[in-house]
Amino acid sequence: MLALTYTVIPTIAVVIGAIIAAMRRPGPAFTSAMQHLAAGVVFAAAATEILPQVKHEASPAATLIGGSLGVIVMLGLKSFEDRFKGPAALLGAIGIDILIDGLVLGLAFVAGEKAGILLTVALTLEVLFLGITVTTELAETRQSKLRIILIVVGLALLLPVGSLVAVPVAALSPIVIAGFLSFGLMALLYLVTEELLVEAHEKPDSPLISAFFFIGFLALLALEEIAG
Repeated sequence: MLALTYTVIPTIAVVIGAIIAAMRRPGPAFTSAMQHLAAGVVFAAAATEILPQVKHEASPAATLIGGSLGVIVMLGLKSFEDRFKGPAALLGAIGIDILIDGLVLGLAFVAGEKAGILLTVALTLEVLFLGITVTTELAETRQSKLRIILIVVGLALLLPVGSLVAVPVAALSPIVIAGFLSFGLMALLYLVTEELLVEAHEKPDSPLISAFFFIGFLALLALEEIAG
């Protein structure tokens, strides 16, 4: 249940992102810099905490099966986003995305408390801007700000639901857990390469903005070292 407790933090971050966007939309350069930062933090969490846990079990079958399922699910989500347009499709895609984020966070706590806490930091940054994105897109439908924020709150609640799905995994065998972690690893890599960085490069870019990716990576790496 520790995962459920920590999931409250990114859940609140989604709502904060929605409120910020409802009051004043951040500029494209700032948004791009923060998306680079979030990508670096998420990538560091995946590389330093999730990947070592998968390698520790040394089970090629679990790694390949779990990882392949992760790739299939994330590419299926991408296909869904590309095929369907409009507010309903957007909410459906983001709802699935947030649910998977919650699942991955729950899996991180299965790997260990430190892994879960570091991934909480990483996903909090990611979903903060997800809240901003959703609110900005829904604002174009001319719905009231209150209604939009309530919709985002509903989406945010999918995070703890996803983390609860991961709770039974802790009782499974280490090899099966490694398979689930491999699934989570692929989901995180997809998040970095196909969402955060892709969206960031659609906005104004510069060496300084790109540097935020490495700032995020090094910051989480240093935090991991400090935490021991």
